[in-house]
Amino acid sequence: MKIPVIRGIIDRRILVNYRVDPGILRRLLPEPFHPKLVKNVGVAGVCLIRLNHIRPTALPAVVGISSENAAHRIAVEWEEDGQKREGVYIPRRDTSSRLNTMLGGRLFPIIHHHASFDVAESDDHYRVVMNSDDGESHVAVEATVTQALPAHSVFESLEAASGFFEKGSVGYAPSARAGELHGLELRSFGWRVQPLSVERVESSFFGDVAVFPLGSVEFDCALLMRAIEHEWHVRPGMIIADAA
Repeated sequence: MKIPVIRGIIDRRILVNYRVDPGILRRLLPEPFHPKLVKNVGVAGVCLIRLNHIRPTALPAVVGISSENAAHRIAVEWEEDGQKREGVYIPRRDTSSRLNTMLGGRLFPIIHHHASFDVAESDDHYRVVMNSDDGESHVAVEATVTQALPAHSVFESLEAASGFFEKGSVGYAPSARAGELHGLELRSFGWRVQPLSVERVESSFFGDVAVFPLGSVEFDCALLMRAIEHEWHVRPGMIIADAA
């Protein structure tokens, strides 16, 4: 079955980013992926995104659905047809939408876990807390729009950070079939980001010392996107040599 192009609005997207020991990330990545490095460190994080008016492009916006979503991401590179590609590997997605969880892996390739989201927004201040129903995933971030990245960020400028994440528009994630990944491309119209000053950041994934020993992962920065028209395009799947 041909999957239609999906269109909508990114109402709010927060990218919470970490600097990670590349050796740790290599253990988490299936072939053919390897970590995309900035100043010899890997970059991974969580995307907290609210989508509005999501529907096939042939339908009007009024029939679209809205949802809060979270995706754990690792910036990656790989070889394909003799060329170097880049994007993100997504080990897990969570959503507030029961419809997304029901359709995922059946009519649409994206597999979601259901989660509750506690969101508060006021002017340029944001608080998002996500807890999955299965108890496997917790994320919390509290942040305010600011003018510059943190001084400790691995990115030399906001422009450098923006360009890095814009190139990570293609994501691969485990499908319902063992040994197979599904691909999805985000096409944003009018890409723009703002830096966030973070007062609180929590992640059960990056805080798990069994996976990320002390000193192997550090918070780097957070970015915000608002009111961005976009489309989701299904990309050809990928057979992996060995699942992480």
